[in-house]
Amino acid sequence: MEWKGRRQSDNVEDQRGASMGGSPMGRGGFRIPVGGGGRRGGGLGIGGIIVILIICWITGINPLSLLSGELGMDGSGFEQQQTTRGTPANDETTAFVRTVLAETEDTWNGIFQANGQQYQEPVLVLFSGQVNSACGFASSATGPFYCPGDHKLYLDTNFFKELEQRFDAAGDFAEAYVIAHEVGHHVQNLTGILPKFNQARQRMSEADANRMSVRVELQADCFAGVWGKFTQQKGILDSGDLEEALNAAQQIGDDTLQKRSQGYVVPESFNHGTSAQRARWFKRGFDTGDMKACDTFSGNV
Repeated sequence: MEWKGRRQSDNVEDQRGASMGGSPMGRGGFRIPVGGGGRRGGGLGIGGIIVILIICWITGINPLSLLSGELGMDGSGFEQQQTTRGTPANDETTAFVRTVLAETEDTWNGIFQANGQQYQEPVLVLFSGQVNSACGFASSATGPFYCPGDHKLYLDTNFFKELEQRFDAAGDFAEAYVIAHEVGHHVQNLTGILPKFNQARQRMSEADANRMSVRVELQADCFAGVWGKFTQQKGILDSGDLEEALNAAQQIGDDTLQKRSQGYVVPESFNHGTSAQRARWFKRGFDTGDMKACDTFSGNV
């Protein structure tokens, strides 16, 4: 991807090194999965509960308040500690993130304007280790995520190393796909898809909510593909870039992650889609460049 020398977005907030407060076990975020999603019910393991109890003993927080926040998805009602918006560092990784974000801004501003609407550009928050958002507290282990409560994307850039070393998904366009996927969730938020999902899921069983979550995530993949198409039309993609993104989509499919982490799959626990589904929907967006082709809510996915 020929990204150097292009416009960089100003909508980047650097919280690396900031001191965070607020409630752990955030809610409401839509994230790139990083494994361990195969447990039935999605609950905490014994190790996780022990860690929470230790944190509560140190901080004096009621452990029930942490455990009760695990499954919430409305993205509201969390008290946050104020953090200072820092100037992004001038390293190459930060420059890459700002450039990719700018490219998504150009794409979605154009698409929204063509449909007589105004695109509200999201802020991308860079953090290190842990971060507090309107969706609550998250650590780097959560992976990149989008919080509809504050219209922000959250990214620990160390995830790019993990993408290469742990998931065997190297390449700058693979990294760009991760950002574009979270921007896809922002587009869903602006168009009312996420609010409707969050309302509907409160009346759903866990299995039904997981199935609907898969459709939400696959549409974000498709929207990322739409962005990829517009990027290709600018002539800044290199040979092999598309394959990098498709490989990344495949490597973080629910079935692949579960096989890697536990040796077997639990289909009813899928909430992002299989490797084949994720790659197929990204490719559909990339091939068409049309949001209307990203209707994952009609028929089979």
